[in-house]
Amino acid sequence: MILFVKLLLAHLLGDFVFQSDHWVREKELKKHRSPKLYLHVLLHGLLTMVIVGEIHFWPYAAGIVITHFLTDWSKLIFQTDNNQKTWFFGDQILHVAFLFLAFWLYTPQGIDVSWIDAEKMWVVATALVFLTYPTSVLIRILISRWTPKTEDKPQESLENAGKYIGMLERLFVFTFILTDHWEGIGFLLAAKSIFRFGDLKESKERKLTEYVMIGTLLSFGLAVLVGMLIAEAA
Repeated sequence: MILFVKLLLAHLLGDFVFQSDHWVREKELKKHRSPKLYLHVLLHGLLTMVIVGEIHFWPYAAGIVITHFLTDWSKLIFQTDNNQKTWFFGDQILHVAFLFLAFWLYTPQGIDVSWIDAEKMWVVATALVFLTYPTSVLIRILISRWTPKTEDKPQESLENAGKYIGMLERLFVFTFILTDHWEGIGFLLAAKSIFRFGDLKESKERKLTEYVMIGTLLSFGLAVLVGMLIAEAA
């Protein structure tokens, strides 16, 4: 598995560390006519060979260079302002998939997956999914009767920011419990309280303060409950 880690390291260095914003802008402007595109993929090949450190890996490194070029070329041709985010994630997923394919083909004995606990994996995956959208819906329904009417304008807050903040905090709490770092929950709760304090102080509405507190405590409480259940089951 260390080979795949090395390939991933080479990719991260080539795509993010050693690729400047100037290179990115020139590639987007000139597309396949940009010399930076070809330097970029050649750099990936060089980094791959240096980090892997095995001369016999060169055909696979060449394959990585070719697939990286084709993926980046497709992205530059078909990417627009409207689908830029989609192409970014799709581009990265394809790169990692090709790295994994090279690793799979180069590893004669195959990949050892005996360390994976399938039952635990399914249980954790189910818990993770539950702590995202399902829990958000559950909390919204539970506290819907207390939803305060505010005069805040829609543009004063990011769209659906509260929902995604809640999801992230629950996933963090869940991770802290499974890794036995309960102190992280305290730091997370303190950090959220600091940021929320200013908003609640400015609102001058007691109902809003109580509503936010109920939602926050429910969010943390459900995450702790699920984390403890999974930790006990594991």
